[in-house]
Amino acid sequence: MYKPLPVPAELLAFIREGNKFLVAGHHEPDGDCVGSQLALTSALRRLGKEVIPCSAGPFKRSEIMPYAGLFIPKPGTKEREGARVLVLDCSGLDRTGDLQPFLEGLPTAIIDHHATNKNTQSTAENPVFLDTAAPATCFMIQAVLEALELALTPEEAELLFFGLGTDTGFFRHIDSNGAATFIAAARLVTAGASPKKVYQAINGGKSLNSRILLGRVLSRASAYFGGRLILSEETYEETQRFGLEGRDSDNLYQLLQSVAGVEAIVVIRQETPKNCTIGFRSRDRINVAEIALQFGGGGHKNAAGSNTPGVIEKIRPQVIQAFEKIFSLEP
Repeated sequence: MYKPLPVPAELLAFIREGNKFLVAGHHEPDGDCVGSQLALTSALRRLGKEVIPCSAGPFKRSEIMPYAGLFIPKPGTKEREGARVLVLDCSGLDRTGDLQPFLEGLPTAIIDHHATNKNTQSTAENPVFLDTAAPATCFMIQAVLEALELALTPEEAELLFFGLGTDTGFFRHIDSNGAATFIAAARLVTAGASPKKVYQAINGGKSLNSRILLGRVLSRASAYFGGRLILSEETYEETQRFGLEGRDSDNLYQLLQSVAGVEAIVVIRQETPKNCTIGFRSRDRINVAEIALQFGGGGHKNAAGSNTPGVIEKIRPQVIQAFEKIFSLEP
């Protein structure tokens, strides 16, 4: 049975003693990142703190685009003055993209649940709250706010439920040790979160282009190692034609994970002529975070990603080779 880690005392002191905070998240934010940032921002403002949520973006996912305007892209000298930094849903400033040079040198706390986070050194000036078994960073932010004895507003509860729903595939990825997740979710619903509304926000409102793009990427899927690996691609032409907002990664991975015998899924996207993003998913056993690390990324055992220089034609064989090393060691 999973038991959430207690909120570190030094993190609570870091928050209580500070008057001004820059709340940052990782480059290319997802629902968990955005939900945790905005819920924490709202709660700290109710404590009388000055709080500035910031994000380097880009906001590629349709479900988080409505929140894009709530973040500033780059803090200036005025925003930095007297501020402390709270970095959420990533291992440190190096994962914040273009925000990094604007945040460096300030007292910084980290709240994260990614297994690839090796930043475990926690101090009074730079606290670290890392729970790699937690289902989402929003789950941890909920624990922080409850430890601060703050009653959640309905808006904060819904933001936290949104992030929790995003990172758990709306609870599809929770197994028999996940009672704590549902208990926390029940408290969010009691505080005013609507599961129905959150589900629609995550899965509804998609464009026709997103359905066409989904079909194209699915049609390009190929099986390797007897069907244990499925790999597909999105070309730069498709990125330009359909737009970044046309993507629907969760549904894509869900469809491919339903294929009999598949153990891992990879989608390579040509974001720019010289750069690709790689999405990794596994059903259970394979730790795709370790593979993502080889391509400059990270994430969870069953869901990870990377941003890698190169083109699909050169990256594809490298990805296949990385999985070959895993499958060749198994019966």
